[in-house]
Amino acid sequence: MQAEIITIGDEILIGQIVDTNAAHMARELNRIGISVYQVTSVQDEKNHILQALKEAGGRAEVVVITGGLGPTKDDITKHTLCEFFGDTLVRNEMVLAHIEKLFAKYIDAPISDLNRNQAMVPSRATVLMNRYGTAPGMWLEKDRTVFISLPGVPYEMKALMEDEVLPRLQEAYDRPYILHKTVITYGMGESALADRIEDWENSLPPFIKLAYLPHPGKVLLRLTAKGTDKKMLETAVDEKIRALHLLIGDMVYGMENDQPLEALIGKAMSGKNITLALAESCTGGKVAEQVTSVPGASAYFRGAIVSYSTAVKTDVLKIPETLIDKHSVVSAEVAEAMARGAQQLLKSDFAISTTGNAGPEKGESDADVGTVYIGVATPHKVYSEKFNFGAPREKVVNKAANRALEILWKEILKN
Repeated sequence: MQAEIITIGDEILIGQIVDTNAAHMARELNRIGISVYQVTSVQDEKNHILQALKEAGGRAEVVVITGGLGPTKDDITKHTLCEFFGDTLVRNEMVLAHIEKLFAKYIDAPISDLNRNQAMVPSRATVLMNRYGTAPGMWLEKDRTVFISLPGVPYEMKALMEDEVLPRLQEAYDRPYILHKTVITYGMGESALADRIEDWENSLPPFIKLAYLPHPGKVLLRLTAKGTDKKMLETAVDEKIRALHLLIGDMVYGMENDQPLEALIGKAMSGKNITLALAESCTGGKVAEQVTSVPGASAYFRGAIVSYSTAVKTDVLKIPETLIDKHSVVSAEVAEAMARGAQQLLKSDFAISTTGNAGPEKGESDADVGTVYIGVATPHKVYSEKFNFGAPREKVVNKAANRALEILWKEILKN
């Protein structure tokens, strides 16, 4: 069973916003056994939208549209749907009552005719109530294809997907089972990894597909199996993953399970009742950003010192100036002192530090651009590891942040 996604908005096409809606919808559709065949972004222009609807309807059984449902004149999705379906707009009293309730409770402004017009929907549409906003979702059918129109506001779209769209699709269609399992590896590039597991990859049965997903400092191996027998698929994929571990167990640090590494770290630290502190220099708070992206991080994350300047290293982290003078700020000794300083200052069980030359200039050290030291303080020891992540600057920062989390993860697993 196939679906297509159409996202509407000039702001996507000019790069003003990143289209996160399509990624979320594709992930959720895939989770219930509906494969996304294509994602299309179109302008807020009637003929462009009509052409996209016609083409998608000819290829897919489900077409999900997002965007263009606001109260202003440039939001033309409803009018275009009416033209596509040969329909007219009618007022839905249930939607109108919902809009008036939202204004009365949350919006300190009088309701206007533009807002009331949000209750106008195609007469043939099944209304999907939007509990967080004024624009309802709509479900229409044509030539054995269902067209689902959702607002572009991400939290409104996500709630409608969960509350309305997915349950209706699961009830309306028989769907295959799609299983994804992702093995996270580090320490080897994509081509070298592919060469090492070539025989294993060639042994995969036709119903299991392998995808290489390179990221800074790591490669994800995603196995996808599709079929009607859920138990058989799970057994077959698990067997192949066990065989993969025998080949590259030294490079595997876990399974993604739709969770980033920072979420796995958070779960493990919460379960073990241990805490974390950070001292970041070259990564400028990137590691802290990833750690705090996990809901509930306050249970185990003490805080971070972004010691970008030498003065902060000496004044806040209490690193002796003589140590910096002797070894420079980009050194194993300073990385370890930073980790120890953060551990002591923030009273944490673990601490991670980063110091390096991200470029484009060398800065306060003669170390080559791309050189990064990552310091680790555990309840039992302090040590550091040296890396060279090359260039450009963004690559160095991202790779250093990811590698810092990988090192932390390995330490957590040991304790």
